[in-house]
Amino acid sequence: MLTGDLYRDRLDLLQAALDHINQGFSVFDADLRLVAWNRRLFELLEFPWHLAKRGTHLAEFLRVNAARGEYGDSDVEVLVARRVERARLFEPHTFERKRPDGQVVLVTGAPLPAGGFVTTYTDVTRDRQQQATLERTVAERTRQLRQSEDWLRLVTDSVPALIAYIGPGPVYRFANRRYAKWFDHTVESIVGRPAEEVIGPELYPQIVPHIDRAFEGEAVSYEYSRTRKDGRLVHMRSTLIPDRTLDGRTLGCFVLSLDATDQKRSEVALAEARRMEAVGQLTGGVAHDFNNLLTIIIGNVLSLKRKVEAPAMPDLAAHLDPILQAAQRGTDLTRRLLAFARGDTPDAKPVHLAALLSNIERLVAGSLPASIALTITSQAPALIARIDPSEAENALVNLIFNARDAMPHGGSLTVTLDEACLETAEAEAIGIAPGTYARILVADTGHGMSEEVRRQAFDPFFSTKTFGTGSGLGLPTVYCFARRASGGITIDSQPDKGARICLWLPVHHAIPADDADTGDMPMPAGQGELILLVDDDTDVANVVRDQLCALGYTVLVTNEAKDAVDLIASVPDIRAVLSDVVMPGQMNGMDLVAAIRRARPDLPTALMTGYRRGPGQEGVPTDCAAGDCPVLAKPFTICALAQTMSEILAS
Repeated sequence: MLTGDLYRDRLDLLQAALDHINQGFSVFDADLRLVAWNRRLFELLEFPWHLAKRGTHLAEFLRVNAARGEYGDSDVEVLVARRVERARLFEPHTFERKRPDGQVVLVTGAPLPAGGFVTTYTDVTRDRQQQATLERTVAERTRQLRQSEDWLRLVTDSVPALIAYIGPGPVYRFANRRYAKWFDHTVESIVGRPAEEVIGPELYPQIVPHIDRAFEGEAVSYEYSRTRKDGRLVHMRSTLIPDRTLDGRTLGCFVLSLDATDQKRSEVALAEARRMEAVGQLTGGVAHDFNNLLTIIIGNVLSLKRKVEAPAMPDLAAHLDPILQAAQRGTDLTRRLLAFARGDTPDAKPVHLAALLSNIERLVAGSLPASIALTITSQAPALIARIDPSEAENALVNLIFNARDAMPHGGSLTVTLDEACLETAEAEAIGIAPGTYARILVADTGHGMSEEVRRQAFDPFFSTKTFGTGSGLGLPTVYCFARRASGGITIDSQPDKGARICLWLPVHHAIPADDADTGDMPMPAGQGELILLVDDDTDVANVVRDQLCALGYTVLVTNEAKDAVDLIASVPDIRAVLSDVVMPGQMNGMDLVAAIRRARPDLPTALMTGYRRGPGQEGVPTDCAAGDCPVLAKPFTICALAQTMSEILAS
């Protein structure tokens, strides 16, 4: 048993130990009277030292705090009584109290088994200041990151490219506005969605192998196409760049995509232009020689007709008419072939389309079998388009005869004219400008086309018909006619479900003028003027010479441009020159015109060509398109020759 002195020594030792603790410490008994404490308690909470004795009631400490305003502005005794009542519950408690000077004290109390409680008081002011500083730093960093992300999104949304990031899953983690819009999403709706859900079940199987390769660490580039909700077929070029760590792990992949729709259209248009250029070069030479042959045939037939118009030889005249008609059809054929190959727009004028369809009905009625029911209706009879009527007739006859050939066992063939207003998306799908169009629909119930055939339908010389029964120029000719009229053509067809071909022609608002009735106007005749005729083809030269002589001119013929220059210098009586454009040697028709203008600027000249007529085209100089040097397209009629010679001699 401890003696009094020893007990006090032990308590003093215990007190000294408690005073060295860096936390405040107190023990209150069941009557809420102070039993033990340490120096740090009074220093930390600034209690007066006269309270530092055993038996001091808890209320005295609380009253000091309340008087200093640490519990608020209410009545001191009320505040003290409320806290004393709560302390009598002897419940564990932990709370922080911020003192008026900014000090933060953590108070932790625990009940004792015999009643009362022990409490520790810890100054956490510095910790809380550090925590507040850290929170402010985190908040500022978060704000900066959010600002950086906003800046990144602003940049990526401004770039004319589609940008995204795909994480494992694969799941979209980022997408700029263009990318999200491409897949009919918003920036908010695309993030967090699986790639399969965004891309769609039809397209995803094509793209997922590329995504897999990117997650394996390989940069991948590819192209794909998709049909948008508005029906437009669009094309995309994409590159996937793996997001790799220094240790070789792939965290995801960056997506960079560019809309290649316009470029694809340009490539198709360029390829088509190159094909047409090749066809044009081929047909141009063929047509030139063919036109020379037709010039000879028509000229000789007309000369024979003039000689056999006597009543004694009616049978011979009857035989000459079919020859002349065949030659004239050959002339029309070469004109259309050149128009198809080179893009001419001959004789375009405002045409009533309903009247054109009525004429077509009469033209094809005898060429369709009884098993095919033809119906032609005009739902907009006032529609007008600016087109070449003969080309339009040829195009529609081609479409009708193609439909006929697709129904060997009979069927239904309908041709419908109506009006349609195309918005931007619809027009772009066809490849024409938005606006109001006359739509001519040719629909049949024949065997239809496969998708492969439909894609190649407008390619020159492509044909599904038996060799020798189709030229492969039918639909390409129709296509070129539509394009020259600033319109378009579409095909909707499936195997065994017939075909629907639409011609789209821009509506023209001018009123067509009625063709003037020229009647039998007399041809202008010459008065013996000496004409120099230059053509390397002797047969052509002979025919043209005979025509000029029949018109009353005197003709001097040479086959070389160089000789023509010498004749012009030595024969001042030459009143005009008519020359072919294409001739062998170092001097052609254009060079001859230039030499004539240097030697005799006042000498009238005219040119002939088996190519198409057009200023600045097929080697015909632009200044030759003026009235002082007209161009005759072979084969030409004697009326056209007479009119041309009369005009240049009168100038």
